Amino acid sequence: MAGSSRFGLIARALRLPFMTASVLPFIYGSLLSEYRFRPAVFVLGLGAVICTHLYANLLNDYADSRSGLDWQDTRWFVFFGGSKVIQQGLLPERWFRTVARGFGIAAVLCVAALAFVLRSPQVAGYFLAIGFLTRAYSAPPFKLSYRGMGEVAIFILFGPALVMGGFFIQTGVFPSIKSFLLALPFGFLTTAILFVNEIPDFPQDSKAGKKTWVSISGQSQAFIVYYALIGLAYLYILFNCLLGNAGVFSMSSLGMIPLAWQAGRIVKRHYQDKRLCMRASQLTIIIQTATSVVLLIDAWLKWRR
Repeated sequence: MAGSSRFGLIARALRLPFMTASVLPFIYGSLLSEYRFRPAVFVLGLGAVICTHLYANLLNDYADSRSGLDWQDTRWFVFFGGSKVIQQGLLPERWFRTVARGFGIAAVLCVAALAFVLRSPQVAGYFLAIGFLTRAYSAPPFKLSYRGMGEVAIFILFGPALVMGGFFIQTGVFPSIKSFLLALPFGFLTTAILFVNEIPDFPQDSKAGKKTWVSISGQSQAFIVYYALIGLAYLYILFNCLLGNAGVFSMSSLGMIPLAWQAGRIVKRHYQDKRLCMRASQLTIIIQTATSVVLLIDAWLKWRR
């Protein structure tokens, strides 16, 4: 296999394009401390975030393969349904298990170094809680993503955990109401990515016994839940701006709303067409990434004052 093809395969297995969903909220939380920024602490924290996210991605593919879920439809749709690398015979299950363990160990080492530098055992406790929730999302015995709790786990992990975690290692303050409120838009937007990806996968999820929020709303009405998640994200951006937690620049993120409207219309009309739903997933990722960048710039502007 050529080098470029090999790299593309590994990137697909790791789901590298989704890394912005964890990296950007963590950077944002790290910048919320307007009076100090510790680069060494930031690098160690970012290493833990990246390794934990990659561990979660690999574990999810491994668990969904073992459960039979990803074998329901072996086609690769880029944004949802898993990487399908195992199902298409490109890499074995054991590769996912082994590499996932490697990233898990790397994350633990980053956290251990972080706890040593900060002289704070609380860092280790914080990570243990995140690590437990990360594993419980996919792996037995909890398998939260199969029991209608996956969306809640994603909301916590990609919202409050990342933003408040970045803020905590820079300031030593936890919990913080301000960082919690500022984390909510990230949580809602990343949950919207998960949810819009679950809509076209609903028939296969049901056959495999996986319950998602689409099981509650139904495919035909799932667009309402999607709009609600997006609406809550921007409502909290407005709320944070009014409270003075965020600057006026954060309001420019509302320019993403027309894209959300377009994505919602796609899943409303074509929820059974996976090819068309890929566009809705792509738009939602753009919305989450662009909004995160706007909020990041807003935090940086406040930090420079």
